[in-house]
Amino acid sequence: MKKLLSIALITLISFSAWAQKDGQTMPNMVLKDVNGKSVNMADFSKTGKITIVSFWATWCSPCKKELNNINEVYDDWKNKYDLQLVAVCTDNARNVQKVKPYVDGQGWEYEVIMDMNQDFQRALNIVQIPHTFLLDQNGKIVYQHSGYVEGDEFALEEKIKSLLEKK
Repeated sequence: MKKLLSIALITLISFSAWAQKDGQTMPNMVLKDVNGKSVNMADFSKTGKITIVSFWATWCSPCKKELNNINEVYDDWKNKYDLQLVAVCTDNARNVQKVKPYVDGQGWEYEVIMDMNQDFQRALNIVQIPHTFLLDQNGKIVYQHSGYVEGDEFALEEKIKSLLEKK
């Protein structure tokens, strides 16, 4: 019985830590972009734009599928909703050399940030990728989802539209 209660308590604490992310901003953490330039992740919360932050890796097929599908509508979304997308790559040091050629080959215009040690991923308590956050114009996390199923980008667009309706 004690063991069961301990497991329930740990689960509840883990869930509450997870649930606290909504309404928060991106952590103050400096990473490098795909070109080696230092970028403070908290700055993406200060642009006044709706921001999508998507965690991915070159070895993750659902991650690449999600970002490629969003890429097809990205220009339209940028113009319609005044948004930006930040793709946070979690590839480790062994695979990092694959990232820029892949991004260039796909023609992504996203800001691509490298999180080789997964420090940023851990700071947001992300267990699995793909994991996508939506930040409102004030930089607050208002929506997130893990995994990717074909068409999830349309549900994301509905969330984006609802942010504009609230304004």
